[in-house]
Amino acid sequence: MTRISLFLLYSLGYLLLNNALFAQPNFSKETLEQRQLDFVNLGFGMFIHYGMPTFMEQDWSDPNAPLELFKSPKLNADQWAKAAKSANMSYGCLTTKHHSGFPIWNTKTTDYNVMNTPLHRDVVKEFTEAFRKNGLRVMLYYSILDMHQGIRPHTITKAHIQLIKDQLTELLTQYGEIDALVIDGWDAPWSRISYDDVPFDDIYHLVKSLQPKCLLMDLNSAKYPGDALFYTDIKSYEQGAGQFISKEHNKLPAMACLPLQQNWFWKKSFPTTAVKDVKELVEKFVIPYNNAYCNFMLNVAPNSDGQMDQNALEALKTIGTLYKKTPSYNALPSYQAPILDHNIANQVPSNSSWSEDMSIMDFANDDNFGSAWVSNPSAMGEVWYELDFERSKTFNTIVITEGKDNPATYTVTYLKDGKWYTLSTTPVVQGRIKIFRFDEVMGQKLRFSIQPKNKRAVLHEVGVYQERR
Repeated sequence: MTRISLFLLYSLGYLLLNNALFAQPNFSKETLEQRQLDFVNLGFGMFIHYGMPTFMEQDWSDPNAPLELFKSPKLNADQWAKAAKSANMSYGCLTTKHHSGFPIWNTKTTDYNVMNTPLHRDVVKEFTEAFRKNGLRVMLYYSILDMHQGIRPHTITKAHIQLIKDQLTELLTQYGEIDALVIDGWDAPWSRISYDDVPFDDIYHLVKSLQPKCLLMDLNSAKYPGDALFYTDIKSYEQGAGQFISKEHNKLPAMACLPLQQNWFWKKSFPTTAVKDVKELVEKFVIPYNNAYCNFMLNVAPNSDGQMDQNALEALKTIGTLYKKTPSYNALPSYQAPILDHNIANQVPSNSSWSEDMSIMDFANDDNFGSAWVSNPSAMGEVWYELDFERSKTFNTIVITEGKDNPATYTVTYLKDGKWYTLSTTPVVQGRIKIFRFDEVMGQKLRFSIQPKNKRAVLHEVGVYQERR
């Protein structure tokens, strides 16, 4: 074997070993909690929606828009960063790909990307370099929904899932440390792509294997209640979609976002249209939210030239005179680790004691937190609810979402090989949610004996999971 062959073999082995080590999911509960605290303490940052919609007067652009449209002759990410600093922001978050499916980085996964436009520049690279140069942290936004690639309800294939993984791998290996990845278009009522269609736990653990310190936050507050972290490291609220955090009751690490202008992406009317009242933004939202463990992300849309309009720049400078200090929490209130895995109780056969006529047992595991099973207060004897997996399943977590004014206590048993066993575990209570975590068991059925405190038991959702630990 020649010296060159030996060198190549050694190099290949070294590369494979490094990759194998790099791919291990070596994040921990302590790492996650520290990053959640760090994120809350960042306080205030800039969301930047820039992409094909910038050139189309639409927030959702034509998924097959001509690449020739994408021209920004004065693109200047350094201007964006300095504008963020003028508002005393601590980070920026850029839309790398919105719902129509146009990546603004140098991707190898599709020819439909920014490098094949007249701009022919890697915008993600310029953004990350400019913000870091100006002492700001870096976050990225990514849409699972991708109309150009056909990643939409009822059409998703294994190739689509691999494309998502490949694109996220590019974003998390080519642009240095990414503090957070904001995910959109996934398990929202309007996107209708479930966490089973595109497996959440696989994507989540891929992100953590590539960058263990990177937070993953999914914009899913339209569906999931605010008492626990369902499928996200940070509870995220899109205020423009009517999602508002409870400043009085929130105990979770959170993020809220809102555009400074009238829309997320730039429109031709923006330079001559007043932006939102910045005094109200700071005094009504940013500061009070910071006082409720919530980071505020204000969107500013660059124009078709690739720069921010003068009225937006002036507004940001004014904000800098009003917002002076980021939070300085030493710790956050106690909360349970995120629920990340496939819900094996979803849509399985269920049964119960006598219920209200319009609130039968199916509503407690229909993947809809707006519906509920409600026990009938006239029922004689035990109040109970049961799930039948039809074949034995392993599980180590149960999550019960109750009615807000209908707490109850539960005795949980499971059927294994024809015999019932009791789960001797006490749930952690977070608002109206009870989270049971325990050592793995196997069972064909789960039964909840319920003692309602206010006459009725109300179960909005019962989730059962086999968590990776």
